[in-house]
Amino acid sequence: MTSHHYLHTGQRTCHTDDGHEIPCAGSGQDASFSVGISCPEPRFDLRGDEVVDGLTGLIWCRNANLAEFPLTWQEALDFVATMNLEQRFGQRDWRMPNRRELRSLLSLQTKLPALPERHPFINVFNGWYWTSTTAAIGPAHAWYVALDGARMFYGGKDQSFMLWPVRDKGLNVIPRTGQSLCYDAAGKVMACAGSGQDGEFRYGAPWPEPRFEILHGGVLDRLTRLLWRRSANLTPQPVIWREALAAVAALNREGAASTWRLPTINELESLVDCATHSPALPSGHSFVNVQEIYWSSSTSLFEPDWAWALYLQKGATGVGQKRSAQFSVWAVTTVD
Repeated sequence: MTSHHYLHTGQRTCHTDDGHEIPCAGSGQDASFSVGISCPEPRFDLRGDEVVDGLTGLIWCRNANLAEFPLTWQEALDFVATMNLEQRFGQRDWRMPNRRELRSLLSLQTKLPALPERHPFINVFNGWYWTSTTAAIGPAHAWYVALDGARMFYGGKDQSFMLWPVRDKGLNVIPRTGQSLCYDAAGKVMACAGSGQDGEFRYGAPWPEPRFEILHGGVLDRLTRLLWRRSANLTPQPVIWREALAAVAALNREGAASTWRLPTINELESLVDCATHSPALPSGHSFVNVQEIYWSSSTSLFEPDWAWALYLQKGATGVGQKRSAQFSVWAVTTVD
């Protein structure tokens, strides 16, 4: 199955509403499809104090707690600037990762930390790590990723969290976040030059123009080659997770040879534009009936009776209890 610019979640098991593992065949869950760019084996190449990720081409510090203590967002940016002045590990292009780059390290099959098995990193902290991407919904906040269970949310830039430096531009497997402005700790727009922020570098695969194309069967995202239902609301009201999977299965029964599925959390996250919010979708998108929160087909292995969801107003990836009827349904399929 062809995929462009979104990663496989790493999920290999399927689970019931109460978290018990079940066979994947016919479940409609993430691991039954295994979509997205898969990891090479071995994935990581340890080179002294650096680790090269063969999936993305990004080069990470082997020590995932180089600063030793939590830092405010600006302190973290300053720490990386000092690394470059000192040419730490012989390099001068270290930076704080943007949110998609940091999230690319995650495996949704593991927890504590949610990193691929047999990873070579040391001093991994099972908590929040800063990214260089400001939260558009509240620019005095920046995105951070939790390495205990893989959630991605945002926190005040005056709070203190961990730093994991990265360098190199990578292989352009990961798309840009969409962020093009830079913001100070108070949330005011500032000059990007020398800031070390996502908006300065804008690393990642560029978005096609136009990004979305309305086709007979739905809306094609030309970045990922994913075809989304134009109506982003498959059920009359929010449903429990099992009903979300069932709604997509019913959609396929209605249409001959239909291959709709409930999207993985990585497929949902690929829609996010970090320059905007409410909803965090690229401007000029062609979708209608957009809702606030969407179920994914991916189980949270941190607590398997929970599943991953995209909080689309904010652009966050969080979780919801599978038996709670609180999230909406959006169907997707792949165009080769």
